[in-house]
Amino acid sequence: MSSHVPSRSAAPADPPIPAGGPVLELRALTRTHGSGIAEVHALRGVNLSVHAGELVAVMGPSGSGKSTLLTIAGGLDTATGGQVIIEGQDIAGLGQKGIAALRRRSVGYVFQDYNLIPALTAAENIALPRELDGVSVRKARKEARAALEEMGLLEIADRFPDEMSGGQQQRVAIARALVGDRRLVLADEPTGALDSETGEKVLALLRSRCDQGAAGVMVTHEPRYAAWADRVVFLRDGSIVDQTLTDHSDADSLLTSEAAK
Repeated sequence: MSSHVPSRSAAPADPPIPAGGPVLELRALTRTHGSGIAEVHALRGVNLSVHAGELVAVMGPSGSGKSTLLTIAGGLDTATGGQVIIEGQDIAGLGQKGIAALRRRSVGYVFQDYNLIPALTAAENIALPRELDGVSVRKARKEARAALEEMGLLEIADRFPDEMSGGQQQRVAIARALVGDRRLVLADEPTGALDSETGEKVLALLRSRCDQGAAGVMVTHEPRYAAWADRVVFLRDGSIVDQTLTDHSDADSLLTSEAAK
């Protein structure tokens, strides 16, 4: 297995917090499922801020609340308590239509199960959110093909999801999340269906988008991929138990302090 660790030429170990407030802010976020003896606390008072230019990796054991945190941050699920604020807006006050518009324009989301539309080609899947937001079909398809080319997938632009491998579907889903002027990118195990070499190329694209000014949050189980982030947040039983700034050295060291607890 590859142990490649990214190299960033001008990245300080502890970057200054950008002015202007965070792109994403989670305040005292809670999520409870069920009630009584069946009650499960998926999130317990989570506070997290992510600024423009910052990539945050979220790690923790299965069932720790990682995916729940991401779906609530992206407006795909609602919190039991607390606030989700994106670019200064509390999304609870936007309504369903407002949240949908926010996701189309500002939030790119990479799902674990790809979530591609079977009846649309790769290029059409990528272009759809842009077209729904009023971008002309011609411009949206041009952007989609450029995104596929960046992923090394231009040759499958006209293929349908059932004509693609799992790795190709994953990269199409990532291209869809990155196309357009997305200010916030949320990725749930974005390298899960990819080999190590392709996974590192995808992380390089995500890292580049954050370096260009987007804020990114990535759920991952892989320390070598977490090393692309500026900061690693560790979840356990729905709570943040540790945070580690990365210096892009040996990624396995990120887990040392947490594993010892």
